[in-house]
Amino acid sequence: MTGTARIVLIHATPVAMAPVHDAFAREWPEAELTNLLDDGLTTERARQTELAEGLTERFVDLVRYAYRTGADGILATCSAFGPAIDRAAALLPVPVVKPNEAMFRAALARGTDVGMLATFAPSVPTMEDEFAAEAERLGSPAKLRSIVVGSALELLRAGDAGSHNRLVAEQASRLSGCDAIVLAHFSTSQAVERVRARVDVPVYTAPQTAVLALKEAVHGAA
Repeated sequence: MTGTARIVLIHATPVAMAPVHDAFAREWPEAELTNLLDDGLTTERARQTELAEGLTERFVDLVRYAYRTGADGILATCSAFGPAIDRAAALLPVPVVKPNEAMFRAALARGTDVGMLATFAPSVPTMEDEFAAEAERLGSPAKLRSIVVGSALELLRAGDAGSHNRLVAEQASRLSGCDAIVLAHFSTSQAVERVRARVDVPVYTAPQTAVLALKEAVHGAA
């Protein structure tokens, strides 16, 4: 890689876009960003108990296309497609970063009792699997306690970020005894300041940790 890094962001919902752009502006402003959005992915994923093969291949095809545009690195911003991201990453010679892996590592460094606030229920089982795999890799006996904040995502999609943030923060106190709290989705990161005001434990968000992980991976591959 020479010159400015070309980064392709793959989105399955528009509400993930602003948080990750904000994170790039803070952590890697010189990166050249391109966005690929297929919001039908989230709609169809919500209808499936488990990630179906057809939807997995559709996501992998999107990642392949991102690579063909000349990407030096690819970041997926939707937490509901972990297995598809893994499959795509194994096929490509450039870094393909999952949205939550770095966030989980940061939380695991704080202890073994981690809480997660989520707003998109279909993503929770795959995220719990990813957390367990990362904990095992690190030799940690950590457990993840998940809370799904009902109706918050619908409010955010309707443009009511304030109510979304309030609902997420209201549930944070249920996890106040944890060693750390993670906000499951890129979109959920918008509630981070409200959540931090409710608890006295570290609160981690996916956009910042993912951007830093991708930056390190791309520079390492250069």
